[in-house]
Amino acid sequence: MNKLSQTEELFHDLGHFAQNRFGFKKPPSLNLVSDVENGQKPLGKTAYYDPQERCVTIYTDNRHIKDILRSLAHELVHHMQNELGMLDDDGYHGPGYAQKNKLMR
Repeated sequence: MNKLSQTEELFHDLGHFAQNRFGFKKPPSLNLVSDVENGQKPLGKTAYYDPQERCVTIYTDNRHIKDILRSLAHELVHHMQNELGMLDDDGYHGPGYAQKNKLMR
């Protein structure tokens, strides 16, 4: 098994674990993003969840797979919160919503 297929298997395993634990009606989509400039920043973006699109985006450059999986696990909790209606409000829900939406603070 090559390194890429091992990594892909880890993503699937975490997704199945979260599905079983949280009981998603529908799993979120996943975008793995390469952003070299962001990856060079000590405090660059790591990940975010878009509640309207039901999508997890994870930045991958210069990150260990364990760190990427932690980000995925964190964002899957937000997906569960969204499915439970905990994120329903009229505020902003795009990238950076946890910092920009006063109701999310």
